[in-house]
Amino acid sequence: MEVVGDHLSDKARIDLALVDQAKNGDQAAYAQLMDRYRESIYFMMMKMVRNSDDADDLTIEAFGKAFSRLEQYSPSFAFSTWLFKIASNNCIDFIRKKRIKLTSMDTGYTNEDGESVGIDARSDTRDPEEHIIHNQKVKHMRNLVSKLKPRYRELIEKRYFEELSYEEIAEELNLPLGTVKAQLFRARDFLAQMMEQTKDSI
Repeated sequence: MEVVGDHLSDKARIDLALVDQAKNGDQAAYAQLMDRYRESIYFMMMKMVRNSDDADDLTIEAFGKAFSRLEQYSPSFAFSTWLFKIASNNCIDFIRKKRIKLTSMDTGYTNEDGESVGIDARSDTRDPEEHIIHNQKVKHMRNLVSKLKPRYRELIEKRYFEELSYEEIAEELNLPLGTVKAQLFRARDFLAQMMEQTKDSI
């Protein structure tokens, strides 16, 4: 009888054991999986987006998506293969959305007569119902953020509401850059858990 995952490399078998522990709620296993792949995922994101802040955010998102879908992972292939696929697909979606946004807002297009036609970036593409839903989600998000510990709340507000870079936050709060990134990761983790628990109310 074949043992599940017996065709995997030693490295992949260690990952499989960690995934099993994580599925059982072992927080240390999640941390170990992140430690093993955070750097390589980050460098892959950097190659794709060439922006350290975006690469940081996309790295966190990749782990978040993978960890929320652990039940879907099959040991017929290495965890790293599965994780990198999730990360690259998420990054491609991000690039596509960013490109569409930039194209529609900044570049406009050329019509059949060769005239450059601009697109009004101020126009609201949401219909009234979508606008109300969007505002409700923003309000709900701000409400959840207000329940975070003060230091986490401040970081989330500066990063996502004021849209400051990691470097600007570090300078403003007089904190090491690594501390800002680590605490923001923790803050986002808490926020994601809170959103999951309250998603029915959005």
